[in-house]
Amino acid sequence: MSEKITVTKTNYQGWEDSYVLSNSQVEAIIVPAIGRIMQFRFQGGENTFWEDSQIYGKIPNSKSEEWDNFGGDKTWPAPQSEWEQITKISWPPPTTFDSVPVKPELENNELTLISEIDPFYGIRFYRKITLEPNQPIMKITTTFEKVKGDSQQVSVWTITQLNEPVSVYAAIPQNSIFPQGYNQQSDDLPANLKIDNGILSLKRDREKAHKIGSDASTLLWVGEKTAIRMDSPRIDKANYPDNNSNSEIYTNYDPKAYVELEFLSPLKTLQLGEKIDLTVTYTLFKTTSENLEEQVRKILGS
Repeated sequence: MSEKITVTKTNYQGWEDSYVLSNSQVEAIIVPAIGRIMQFRFQGGENTFWEDSQIYGKIPNSKSEEWDNFGGDKTWPAPQSEWEQITKISWPPPTTFDSVPVKPELENNELTLISEIDPFYGIRFYRKITLEPNQPIMKITTTFEKVKGDSQQVSVWTITQLNEPVSVYAAIPQNSIFPQGYNQQSDDLPANLKIDNGILSLKRDREKAHKIGSDASTLLWVGEKTAIRMDSPRIDKANYPDNNSNSEIYTNYDPKAYVELEFLSPLKTLQLGEKIDLTVTYTLFKTTSENLEEQVRKILGS
């Protein structure tokens, strides 16, 4: 018998008109006011997504030069290296993707967030959030639609900010396109980076930010009691941004103790009316502090 998925409106951390999608096992919290999925967790379980409690309830200001890092899960256009050429600003991120409210649309217990048209990219994004009825699984399909202006090469980029991990992992393909199994995207490599039998692991450095890219289709965050596996299959022979990376891991320094697990779609030159999308599947697991490596290999299926 299929479990019922429920959708309820709530005030989440001061943001009115937020939504909770839930089944009997897990819940996802969506905040249209800031265009983010702010939480994914077991019912009554620990938070997995990082949130900045200092700006709870704040409404984004697209004119601000200060960047409000709300946390949660969001989408930006990639590659980031082209932002300045397209928007005339290298930072903060393009406002339509990062700091304006979006419109929620509810249909058959699926919630879709719909953005305005970005004035620089001429793109509108859609993020469809669904839960599997009988499992601790959420799927988010992010679609970019070209609705204005000249053709534009772009990739869908999803960024999930997660709390301080015990460790972060990536399942490196046996025939990785990268000789070391990853490509270095920051001055120094992340803390405790190693690869053992096809599994890359690393920790957060409290003093410096680090980033790597990879051709892994599966990333894994492990917390104190919960793990979240994220899957988005790489498309063979496609061309990806950031030195051909379809997945990336970023670790932030103190005091904002978070990591980012990121996926990218292949690059595509969008003509008017064309779309490109990226689906990421998020699966929750309960973990213990004992035999962590054994649990990790089981979760990653290796």
